[in-house]
Amino acid sequence: MKVVTGVVGNDIHVVANRLIELSLNARGFEVFNLGVNTYLEEFFDAVVETGAEVLLISSLNGEAEGWSREIKLLKSSYKGLDNLVMMIGGNLVVGSADAEEIVPKYKNYGFDLVFHQVDLNTGLDTLEEYLKQRGMR
Repeated sequence: MKVVTGVVGNDIHVVANRLIELSLNARGFEVFNLGVNTYLEEFFDAVVETGAEVLLISSLNGEAEGWSREIKLLKSSYKGLDNLVMMIGGNLVVGSADAEEIVPKYKNYGFDLVFHQVDLNTGLDTLEEYLKQRGMR
């Protein structure tokens, strides 16, 4: 299964991004890592180009929120992405906030899976279970 991943916007947490790539590879995913400083359009272009089934956006210190508000609108401008699994993880706010507040907000932005301050393996375990439930893995 193909996954496009990277770090959104002006966020540059390259170490975590690399760990995500290595963990996805170890779980058998084919990973297309766009690296850091990635714009949303680049993520969706890569999904179309690679035929990826999962888009995993990583963020640190709230960088994603300003970008994520346009996910639904941008996704709708691409054809054939109705079954794309949208996932985001990291520290999704500036400062601190409870996941009970943050997760619904990001789901409303258009993400299927949202992990605010959750360790990587827990997030990837949940992704795999989600894919199984949808008959994708």
